[in-house]
Amino acid sequence: MEKNKLSTRKQILLYGSAFVAVFLWASAFPGTRYALNYYSPVSLMVMRFVTASITLVIIGIIKKIRLPKLKDIPMFIASGMSGVFLYSFLFTTGSVSVSAGVSSFIIASSPIFTMIFCRIFLKEIVKPICWIGAVVSFIGLAAVTLTQATEFSLDIGLMLVICAAVCSGIYSVIMRVLTKKYTALEATTYTIIAGSIGTLLFLPTAIQEIPNSNPVVNLVVVFMGIFPAAIAYLTWSYALAKATKTAHVTVFSYLIPFMSALLAFVWLGETLSMFALIGGIVIIFGMILTNMFDRDSMSE
Repeated sequence: MEKNKLSTRKQILLYGSAFVAVFLWASAFPGTRYALNYYSPVSLMVMRFVTASITLVIIGIIKKIRLPKLKDIPMFIASGMSGVFLYSFLFTTGSVSVSAGVSSFIIASSPIFTMIFCRIFLKEIVKPICWIGAVVSFIGLAAVTLTQATEFSLDIGLMLVICAAVCSGIYSVIMRVLTKKYTALEATTYTIIAGSIGTLLFLPTAIQEIPNSNPVVNLVVVFMGIFPAAIAYLTWSYALAKATKTAHVTVFSYLIPFMSALLAFVWLGETLSMFALIGGIVIIFGMILTNMFDRDSMSE
């Protein structure tokens, strides 16, 4: 009985961490929409992740985390490039010519890529019920997206966003490996630092744009660096480290467009249709199929 209670607490912490990550990532969309009135996408990217790096370094010093082993540095570089720099750059660049609804739909499809990569490279066995749950959530995701998308045409912007989704899938696989050797805080800190170094290419542009900003938007940028970046990546890494199968965590990504639409409704007064609400319910049902019917979902 005591073991079962302990397992339940671990399950709550696991799924709670994944939920916090997607909630914070979803909250970044309204914040980004506001900040882009003052900063270019690349400037916002560099300021956000430099802030995230500083935040994690401070936490890391307080917690006295270990330095990475020399042989693992290439893995951290790959993680930072795929999950931070390339993902952010491809997404922000591609989104210029792709509607928000379509881009969020494509990005949220990254769990499919993650499941495929985990099967190929990590030899994870994904049960049919997990695939069924992922497909059901994907259908719900499509329903939410249809309430936001205005057009869907094949162009370079669309291809860039698809590449961003692939990078997100690669990142989750690499982090799955790194969190077997390092704590979630260690893996996240060195990943964010590696990715932030890449964003420094656009630091001169960000510096030039600062005089055109104001204290409010800069506070929003700091918020996005601490919470939707540092804390979200940290809780996501923790969930990946604790789950037996990567799919049990990555399926939570399907919630991001729905939660983003919900937050935009609450904070910005944007319309939230009944169709979007139904889509959100379908997404949650798919997540239940993926997680609840595969009991072996927690690592030690």
